[in-house]
Amino acid sequence: MIVKNSKLSIKLIISICFSMLFFSCLKESKIQINSNLDLKIIGYVAGYEDFDPSLVDANKLTHINYAFANIVEGEPKFELKTDSIKISKLIALKKINPTLKILYSIGGWVWSNNFSHTSAYKESRIKFAKSSVKLMKKHGFDGVDLDWEFPGQRGEDNDFRPSDKENFNLLLEEVRNELEKQGAIDKKHYLLTIATGADQAYIDNTDLKNAHKYLDFINVMCYDFYHGWYYQTGHHANLYPSNKEKFKGNSGHEAIIRHINAGVPSNKLIMGIPFYGRYWEKVKTENEGLYQTSMTTGIIVPYWDILQKISSGDYIKSYDSSAKASYLWSASDSIFVSWETPKEIEQKVSYIKKNRLGGAMFWEYSLDQNQELLNTLFNNIK
Repeated sequence: MIVKNSKLSIKLIISICFSMLFFSCLKESKIQINSNLDLKIIGYVAGYEDFDPSLVDANKLTHINYAFANIVEGEPKFELKTDSIKISKLIALKKINPTLKILYSIGGWVWSNNFSHTSAYKESRIKFAKSSVKLMKKHGFDGVDLDWEFPGQRGEDNDFRPSDKENFNLLLEEVRNELEKQGAIDKKHYLLTIATGADQAYIDNTDLKNAHKYLDFINVMCYDFYHGWYYQTGHHANLYPSNKEKFKGNSGHEAIIRHINAGVPSNKLIMGIPFYGRYWEKVKTENEGLYQTSMTTGIIVPYWDILQKISSGDYIKSYDSSAKASYLWSASDSIFVSWETPKEIEQKVSYIKKNRLGGAMFWEYSLDQNQELLNTLFNNIK
């Protein structure tokens, strides 16, 4: 169409541009709203804990990962006598929340010793993939979560080899292929996810740029920065680096940036949050025990147990504003505790939304008995 009147042409162009801008903003606004609605809340439930899975608040979770299956003779296997009944109770939660997805997790800190051998050969990868899907179908899971700690490096007592970097992707490809085959039969998409380490060593020993193509999302373990090997205190799940730390440590932000730089889309990254703290005894007294040497390593302490310790009145609550992390100090007993509070969870949810991540994961459900942390996570992420 040719517009002869120049003033009319200008007005028409301005009108069109304004309309395009308006609908563009409206569309962007809808995307932002939808992205928040789609944020995941993934909770691990540990089968070895003395906890009744029927008590899980199914309406506050989008996904549950049941942990763990071991790898026995090349196949995933549940080894605890209570596993079957606990799994059936989790699956029953779908009656409460039909959209809830329940996966089972293989490996973990204790049972990752056979991943390297399993992924090293094509025959063993095929065997593992087929048996993983078979076990998934047997119990009615919606997918498989692999928690290999860690490819190409030492974990608890795992075997490892340099070729883990390549073999891990080959294993993921094989499992994905088997899931797709089963999905075609069942007319359903089955999930494949992994839990990843937070440090640069994990990035260097994996190929996440290609691995993520087989994965629905990745649970980044943004915790245990100071842990059970360290005879020194520190924040174990700080969001940002601390300016109180003499030597560069780790943080949730740095872990996420490492994954993005490795080639993983941000919306596939799930930020891990701990429902527990780390506890050091006989700590050097300077700086309220923060970043000080101790006579013990950082022992895991559940959130509910930390609340009981605080009620004794022996602990001072402190906060590191640079790291966005809380800690406790008992001068009378020389005890330091790094812990996660509702304040940190609110800040992490804000970070997740701002950086368009896929959501939050937490370890582990039974460690937060009164659901204070879960309620904070749910109320802020929805």
